[in-house]
Amino acid sequence: MADYSDTGLGKDTGYSDQYDASLLFPIPRSKARGSDNSGELPFVGVDLWTAFEISWLNLDGLPQLAIGEFLFPCTSSAIVESKSFKLYLNSFIQTQFTSMDQVTEALVADLSGATGSDVDVVLYDISAYNGFKPISEPDGFCIDNQSLAIDTYQPEPKFLSAGNSGSVSETLYSHLLKTNCPVTDQPDWASVYISYSGPAIDRAGLLKYIVSFRQHQDFHEQCVEKIFTDIMQRCAPTELSVYARYMRRGGLDINPFRSTVQSFPPSYRQVRQ
Repeated sequence: MADYSDTGLGKDTGYSDQYDASLLFPIPRSKARGSDNSGELPFVGVDLWTAFEISWLNLDGLPQLAIGEFLFPCTSSAIVESKSFKLYLNSFIQTQFTSMDQVTEALVADLSGATGSDVDVVLYDISAYNGFKPISEPDGFCIDNQSLAIDTYQPEPKFLSAGNSGSVSETLYSHLLKTNCPVTDQPDWASVYISYSGPAIDRAGLLKYIVSFRQHQDFHEQCVEKIFTDIMQRCAPTELSVYARYMRRGGLDINPFRSTVQSFPPSYRQVRQ
């Protein structure tokens, strides 16, 4: 086998192929929220994770495959660091399970224990997944096709503003959200959907605000919560939902949803996923 050790492409990572729940690494949500959210949260919502690389062995040693969806409530005491989640899922690869139900039970128990809250897990047969989750876009207006001069690439809430008269109900979205992982510094790409009722949000300022996250380092969940709280503070909508659909990395995508009016995100996925 060719030796690539001198290329500088990364460090070796140890992979366990035998089931090991201890690989999960929880991170307290309070670490990012700080004292500002020490009381009741200003939103409801979940983090929807999709795992496309789940495999185990049946009792005859034949590999089994599934696509998994995981719903973590935003009220959980911790999130799971994504690399540790990938390593954990890899630990199923050479482990025998009696059925998909047994795999689901293990996932529910381990993830609920790690995050301090009940986690919902659904495993799909890969041949049926597209029927459950077809590719689509929500009704709304894409704000990306604007001619703007931009030179700010750290979050700047001052770009956000809303009108003083009248009220609208609309969904605005952008495919230009990009942030960086605080652990690996790898880029994370996303589309963000903002549904609201209230004074009309200035679309040019909203796009400049979204693009200003381009060099920001934080977890997906914290980025969405910042977007939510900044819009609430600067634009004062009467209702607000913020949903980011992040592109998968390492077979895993993370899609946080925060809202004043509903607990669960709309059911769709986009072509980049």
